[in-house]
Amino acid sequence: MGSLIGHVLPGIAFLALGLWHLFNHIKLYSLHPNSYTSSPWFPTSKLRYLELFLIMAGSSISISMELFIGPRRHQPVDPDGTIPSNHLKNFEHSSISMLFLVYASFAIILDRFKPKAQLGLTQLLGAVAFGQQLFLFHLHSTDHKGLEGQYRLLLQFIIVVSVTTTLMGIGLPRSFLVSFVRSVSIFFQGVWFIVMGYMLWTPEFLPKGCALYNDDDHLVIRCDSQEALHRGKSLVNIQFSWFLIGIAIFAISFYLSLFERLGKRVQYYSSLPKQFEEMEEECIDVESQKEKKSGESKGAFIHMESTGFAAFIMERQKM
Repeated sequence: MGSLIGHVLPGIAFLALGLWHLFNHIKLYSLHPNSYTSSPWFPTSKLRYLELFLIMAGSSISISMELFIGPRRHQPVDPDGTIPSNHLKNFEHSSISMLFLVYASFAIILDRFKPKAQLGLTQLLGAVAFGQQLFLFHLHSTDHKGLEGQYRLLLQFIIVVSVTTTLMGIGLPRSFLVSFVRSVSIFFQGVWFIVMGYMLWTPEFLPKGCALYNDDDHLVIRCDSQEALHRGKSLVNIQFSWFLIGIAIFAISFYLSLFERLGKRVQYYSSLPKQFEEMEEECIDVESQKEKKSGESKGAFIHMESTGFAAFIMERQKM
């Protein structure tokens, strides 16, 4: 992951996943606001487990890149079976991908067996995956004090939101806001991964006084002075703030645009029962009027019949 491609590809995956969840949660809530229930993943019409299969494929590719394709000898350990220091972060990154692979696999298994706690257990696995991601980035074996460390520190703030909202989703499955914030945080993770990849491993984008150096086959960023480092971290903080503002604007605008399109459909369908009720009331009134008229006619007929029958008996008695 310590390269431009190693950050951009996972970033695209997180960005697409967050946008997919954001779209589906808004759609589900707009169409069914009263019966909305959060879902940890969303099936597609043609292939039910497409989202989970893509997570499994992406995680497997990431594990292969970190442990077998990326290392020079295409294996992560030394001949004596020990893990070299320069491959520690490869194991850390692959461990994150392993748990996302476990999450997607068990999400399919739980959907097949359909236990009562299916949604809660799936959410719990997702929270554990995000929790391990936070744990390994917080205790990362690489530098925490440099410019890269500042990017990773701000990334951890986003992951905290993902962990928290995923855990909250277990107890609040009907809360749209919890699902909305979780989806936005996953989307933000993807954006920030992509930003890290381009800003850290493109020499033209590095702050003044900082440059890329080769350290044991790994590119690292070093600054010439404390002043240059402090300036670089401040620029990263400003950059994070601007992206936070932009993503907040995007998320609310995305919600409003979808709600405007889907809300009208809901209002149309929700107005139909009222029209049907009015039509039903009119039908009931017509039927009641018919029954009343038929009842009156029947009563008149019975009365005429009874009086005619009585007159006939009286005539017979006279005779």
